[in-house]
Amino acid sequence: MRVSREKMAENRQRILSEAARLFREKGVDAVSVAEVMQAAGLTHGGFYGHFQSKDELVCKTMEQMTDHEEAYPSFEAFAKHYLSCEHRDNAGEGCATAALGLEFRHQSEEARAELTRVIEAQLARLADALAKEKDETASPEQVRRETIGTWSAMVGAMMMARAINDADLSQEILETTRDWIMHKE
Repeated sequence: MRVSREKMAENRQRILSEAARLFREKGVDAVSVAEVMQAAGLTHGGFYGHFQSKDELVCKTMEQMTDHEEAYPSFEAFAKHYLSCEHRDNAGEGCATAALGLEFRHQSEEARAELTRVIEAQLARLADALAKEKDETASPEQVRRETIGTWSAMVGAMMMARAINDADLSQEILETTRDWIMHKE
């Protein structure tokens, strides 16, 4: 039975969505193609009608995860959401960089190139948000430096907050980082 183009596109999107959730929750290496296909409600055999390999799935999933990131009205609103317990507790729906960043050092060059593209795009969006709220006399180099430092602090705080088993310390890491970012000069 032949599947329509619309149904193929719908199935591919479902595969990507489930892969994104599973990769962020468990890590790329801990998730099999069969598990992704089962979560998408499809047969394992149908995978190769959409992707040539798991590596291609990883790259396309990372691309999709970040191309659909939510926009926030201000940097402050973004930081409050990002450095929240809600975001920490929902890794499957959260930031791909915080969930998968370290794991990508073991992935293919193509996957690492996609993560590089993703991080550059995230830095560009963050730089735009910070530039709107900062002194107009800041040079592009100063904005880039602040952007990289801010994003690194946010991602690092989220990774630490998720990794530890002390709920109070986890919350303190998020709140302290948020406060530091919002009040540094």
